[in-house]
Amino acid sequence: MPPKTQSYALGKWHTGSGAGQQVCHAITGAPVALIDAGGLDLAQVLDHARSVGGPTLRQMTFHQRALALRSMAKAVMARKEELYEISKATGATRADSWIDIEGGSGTLSVYASLGRREFPDQTFHVEDDLAMLSRGGTFLGRHLCVPLQGAALHLNAFNFPCWGLLEKFSCSFLAGVPSIVKPAPQTAYVAEALVRVLVEADVLPEGALQLLCLGNHEVSQICGPEGSGDLFSHLTSQDVVTFTGSAATGLQLKSHPNLLRNNTRFNLEADSLNSIVLGPDVTPQMPEFSLFIKEVVREMTVKAGQKCTAIRRILVPKERIPEVLEALQRRLEGVRMGDPEQEGVRMGALVDAEQARVTKARVEELRQEAEVVYKASSEATSGAFCEPVLLHCPNPRSGTRVHEVEAFGPVSTVMPFETLEEAVDLAARGQGSLVATVVTADSEIAGKLVLGLAPYHGRLLVLNQASAAESTGHGSPMPQLVHGGPGRAGGGQELGGIRGVLFYMQRVALQGNPEVMARITGEWIRGAEQREDRVHPFRKHFDELEVGETLWTHRRTVTEADVVNFAGVSGDWFYAHVDEIAVQESPVFEKRVAHGYFVLAAAAGLFVHPAPGPVLANYGLDNLRFIQPVYIGDTLQVRLTCKRKTPKPPRPEEVPQGVVAWDVEVFNQHQQPVAVYTILTLVARTPQPSEALPHAQPLP
Repeated sequence: MPPKTQSYALGKWHTGSGAGQQVCHAITGAPVALIDAGGLDLAQVLDHARSVGGPTLRQMTFHQRALALRSMAKAVMARKEELYEISKATGATRADSWIDIEGGSGTLSVYASLGRREFPDQTFHVEDDLAMLSRGGTFLGRHLCVPLQGAALHLNAFNFPCWGLLEKFSCSFLAGVPSIVKPAPQTAYVAEALVRVLVEADVLPEGALQLLCLGNHEVSQICGPEGSGDLFSHLTSQDVVTFTGSAATGLQLKSHPNLLRNNTRFNLEADSLNSIVLGPDVTPQMPEFSLFIKEVVREMTVKAGQKCTAIRRILVPKERIPEVLEALQRRLEGVRMGDPEQEGVRMGALVDAEQARVTKARVEELRQEAEVVYKASSEATSGAFCEPVLLHCPNPRSGTRVHEVEAFGPVSTVMPFETLEEAVDLAARGQGSLVATVVTADSEIAGKLVLGLAPYHGRLLVLNQASAAESTGHGSPMPQLVHGGPGRAGGGQELGGIRGVLFYMQRVALQGNPEVMARITGEWIRGAEQREDRVHPFRKHFDELEVGETLWTHRRTVTEADVVNFAGVSGDWFYAHVDEIAVQESPVFEKRVAHGYFVLAAAAGLFVHPAPGPVLANYGLDNLRFIQPVYIGDTLQVRLTCKRKTPKPPRPEEVPQGVVAWDVEVFNQHQQPVAVYTILTLVARTPQPSEALPHAQPLP
């Protein structure tokens, strides 16, 4: 009897008490695992996430959570070979598993970097600029984002047991929301191995991630009819559900009465009938033609076509149909299918015999409107193999099945079009897709197709010779961009940089006076209290500075020599600075003006302390605005205020330091602002104790 998978819940590994669902090796058909979580109280699992995982994560700042994600990425990579070995039973080649395992680790790394770069070292996130709600500036508004106080329930598909788990978990973890993950039974044993890697690496705060390995016979424990004691019945408005799978199942899940009643957030990423369009400018002699053929075959054979983003419909100019069919058949003939352990095998099996049966049944449905023009021969006598099948539908405008039936395997249908408008119409008949690719060397054609396809798709790839070398391809969602699509594709979105994180946070409109805003957000705002000190702020270490600390500088009068000398040094001889006659005809200036960048340089000369000290370097300049001209004879003065402080994690090779954002206001002799901006400086810290993660020692 194969071993039972274990669930990780309530802080320990749990072996189910039921008979379990048997999962078999996709190549040999031999039993691999029993999927069972019998005897586990799922209501307790949810309570553990809320009462233990949630408070722990919410104590951590974004930066601390980001560092934890980075440790998780390293842990996965350190033991990736174990995961590759286990993944062989799913029928995947090593290249297929690379997407799943190392792609999952890469997603953790991207969100680790994003958490440090895009979010503050706080437990909350302030977004957007201040909204001025009153004329006098004493009443302001801003949006504050805080973690939801429930749990994220992630229901994953079978095709990516590692990446699918980690791309959802990365966002919810960085947001500060604990996760409960239920993988699909067919590959739950791979997800179990992944979670075991994270648990044994001691990089997971308690309660932050729980794994439920349930068989299909136990699904009612998650989302059964209301009143049956299922987990869905315990969800509230503070919880989140994400689902990857079929549109039909997704509709059933998000229609659960308790979810509707509580408006529980639900994100659906569903399989879709994705398209690729060959531009009418592309001929068989062009590099783009070869790219088109290669992309189609790759998407048919990678993961044996078991990708929600795989190409299902191939849209080709009518006059190019013969060349495309011939080229696709020729390339498909070079794809060797079989046991990935054998040398030269490029395509493995489907995940199990049931998936192979369903896929072949879908091909028969498609044959009612399309003819099979290529079907690979197979020597396989066992396992869940499904040969690549290429169909041709000569009349796609009159067909319906080719736009509705998806064979979730190595199956694609070629369809002709005569105009760009017809190509857009055919793609739209998929009723919403995750992704479409346009292959063309003509930017004008690309623009027309993209704008036509955009309302029906979540992602669009324009592929040509210039981008081919570095393109990640049609089927590769990237963490920095949204993954999802409208209509049949689910209507949701995942990833997308900070968008994916904010899905797990509550956005609240905060209103108040500047001082209240500053106290709540930890960021000084103009109009809030300012404090002056006899010690120059550039003489203070990072830890000694206080937000709101202000320096008023001495004054400097701008002379004609300043303007002429700056023009000579910079090479900027723009007429408004140096030509007295020409400037008299200017609709903007009354007389000659100082260079804007001279104003910045002069301001720096006023507020910078010249002696060596804690300030190590200028780190950047943000949000520069020149409010009004500075004329020769004007006198400048600067107000420098410590706006925000962000500690940097200690590195052995660096002086301990942090980034200080300074609000800079440059005034003229009438106390009118002439320039405003934010400068960033690296400032040395006093020695700090090692920053331990909260799961090892809770924050005070």
